[in-house]
Amino acid sequence: MELGKRIREYRNERSMSQDALAEKIFVSRQTISNWENSKSYPDVNSLVLLSEVFEISLDQLIKGDVEIMKEKIREDPEDFKRLSYIFTGLFLAIAITPIPLVHFLSYVGLGIWIVILEAGIYVGWLVEKKKNQADVHTYREIMSYMEGKELSESRKAAEKRKQLWQRILMVAASGAFGVIISLFFLWILE
Repeated sequence: MELGKRIREYRNERSMSQDALAEKIFVSRQTISNWENSKSYPDVNSLVLLSEVFEISLDQLIKGDVEIMKEKIREDPEDFKRLSYIFTGLFLAIAITPIPLVHFLSYVGLGIWIVILEAGIYVGWLVEKKKNQADVHTYREIMSYMEGKELSESRKAAEKRKQLWQRILMVAASGAFGVIISLFFLWILE
């Protein structure tokens, strides 16, 4: 990305240290370093503050990076879809495979199932991380995000109100699923 190079150039032109620039735009020195080394990208507020500090337009600051940003925006929903499919497959494997694995392979099967469970937990964590980065939590928000669409402000507000009930329902459903699986194992082991 060219933005990192431009930030460094504009900062050096003004004889500013990374600490001084960080203080002016309310971030850490490490954040400035990450931007300059293209390890991360400034958010919109930081871009505006950078343009003000450097006394240049936003267009001058991000020139050349717009196409890269558009490509990144297009890639994010695809990454999310891919992770969602992997998570779904692992979830099904977690639900379906424990009994056959333990029955046919005993402790080795249990070990294999635990590895599948750990992979599912890790991929689930990645999916949640992506959801938080994109600020999507409800089904409708997730589907709009995956389709590359934006919800209206009124729809976003309505979806935010749903989040509490969806979390309560998710906890109840997870608890019920856990109880059913436990009862099933007790029944099988008797």
